Amino acid sequence: MPITETIRFPGAHGVDLAARLDRPPDGVRAFALFAHCFTCSKDLAAARRISRTLADHGLGVLRFDFTGLGESDGDFADTNFSSNVADLVAAANYLRERYRAPSLLVGHSLGGAAVLAAAADIPEVKAVATIGAPYEPAHVRHLFAGAEGELESTGVADVAIAGRSFRVKKQLLDDLVSHDPAQRIAGLGRALLVMHSPTDDIVGIDNATGIFTAARHPKSFVSLAGADHLLSNGADAAFAANVIASWADRYVEPDAPPVHELASGEVLVRGDATGFANTVVAGNHVLVADEPARLGGTDTGPTPYDYLLGGLGACTSMTLGMYARRKKWPLEDVTVRARHQRIHARDCEDCESDDGQVDVIDLDIELSGPLDDEQRQRLLEIAGKCPVNKTLTTETKVNKKLV
Repeated sequence: MPITETIRFPGAHGVDLAARLDRPPDGVRAFALFAHCFTCSKDLAAARRISRTLADHGLGVLRFDFTGLGESDGDFADTNFSSNVADLVAAANYLRERYRAPSLLVGHSLGGAAVLAAAADIPEVKAVATIGAPYEPAHVRHLFAGAEGELESTGVADVAIAGRSFRVKKQLLDDLVSHDPAQRIAGLGRALLVMHSPTDDIVGIDNATGIFTAARHPKSFVSLAGADHLLSNGADAAFAANVIASWADRYVEPDAPPVHELASGEVLVRGDATGFANTVVAGNHVLVADEPARLGGTDTGPTPYDYLLGGLGACTSMTLGMYARRKKWPLEDVTVRARHQRIHARDCEDCESDDGQVDVIDLDIELSGPLDDEQRQRLLEIAGKCPVNKTLTTETKVNKKLV
């Protein structure tokens, strides 16, 4: 089951963009960016299904709301196709800084046109996949057909798109027609997968023909027969994602370098200070730390104390297993339940402190296997000798400095 992290990052124009990062729990082999359709959001059913299915194939996928849409900040009226492209580049910069730059771009509808344009500014990209994408960004102008007169005369108009009202400015239309798709697609320089439904009644199949004809090899086309434009049928979205994952395997090589260059035994933790969510990098492993919603967090990962208890529990289990193997004792499984609490020192009968509060960690250790009582008692003693237990129960000094 993929892990979904809720994050925010700065967009191209200084406002925060809301995003989801879907990633496999056992490590990311490469990262991808997903661009949603015009006026849609990162949480559209198709976007969510495709992203999470790609994560099932080992990819970390960042999907985000463009400026002014969904949960992102900013005013949609001030955006255009160029700003969407710039937001994609900003998202790639975020991935590059926090994890690794994306090597795969996936775009749905106008998001497909946007990833075709953004690829030139993301050098690490090896492959681009489009789903129901228009050949020309200006294709969406038909959505404003009833408002073009008002846009020409006043420069602004309210238009209804998919049952919702959006305020747009004339600059959006001007920007849409300023892009040259033929030159951009011909100069893509990456592997391209074009996916389109022949029955798409929003963006016709001729758009796929235009993209495919303008592109140079390596290029591929896959028909999404029977699918609608939004891939509202979950099976269609899953099919598209599985095809993209299999196709990308040929071009997107697993990233060999670690996410960050870390010294042996070093752990990197980063947070954007807008909330409690933090990214924890340990070697090639990327984790998330957070606080529960009731404490003001977003509950995207364990708390710092959860990690502390997990580290102690894991160290205890490892130590007992290693000791039993060396002794050739029939220990089969170790289960450790760890709890932390703070109590008044006066309420602790065997604590050295008699004032203030003390931290108490309780470990319930279950040993499975045909062990005798003497072996079980000895293993309980050995549990106290695990390195993390020693660190917690002896004097520990933490040195801090600003760098």
